[in-house]
Amino acid sequence: MIIAIDGPAASGKGTIARRLAAHYGLPHLDTGLLYRATARSLMERGERLENVDAAISAARGLALTDFDETQLRGAEMGEAASIMGAMPQVRAVLLDLQRQFAARQEGAILDGRDIGSIICPNAEVKIFVTAQSETRAQRRALELKSRGEKVDFAAVLADIQKRDERDSSRSSAPLIMASDAIRLDTTGLDVEKSVAAAIAIVENKTQKS
Repeated sequence: MIIAIDGPAASGKGTIARRLAAHYGLPHLDTGLLYRATARSLMERGERLENVDAAISAARGLALTDFDETQLRGAEMGEAASIMGAMPQVRAVLLDLQRQFAARQEGAILDGRDIGSIICPNAEVKIFVTAQSETRAQRRALELKSRGEKVDFAAVLADIQKRDERDSSRSSAPLIMASDAIRLDTTGLDVEKSVAAAIAIVENKTQKS
């Protein structure tokens, strides 16, 4: 079984994906880490994030075991990943890596922004997780604060809105809800209720199959 979970930044899709992976005993890939790791590689080399050739080279050099999540989180890396994601050439390189992960015999759960629409269009279950931008900004601000980062809510909200615009308007694999995905609005839900709602969606879809 392949479960595709998409949605904008700080919608809760990553938490839901991890919890579903634990619940169903499936491997999980946060595909956003691929773009963060690509950006991190460029930054460590002193390359500009807008350098397409360097970004392609960095993406080709990635391995799924290379990630140190402590270095890939934070507002700066989120913005950098969004820049990587807007490059069609980088997305093309990373597409095969994601599909290889999804092709595991036991199935997989992937979360990102184009899983249901591009990476795994034949996924048995597709969930599009969303929430109001203000709610997402509050969540991201709390996350950053918990890491000891200085937080300016207005700046966090502006960053969320900028990323939404970039992700939704990019020419290659824009953030859209697949036609056969189920929308899960987490605006008024805590983590437990969000996860329970996602499990209910999975159970309902698989029982009908």
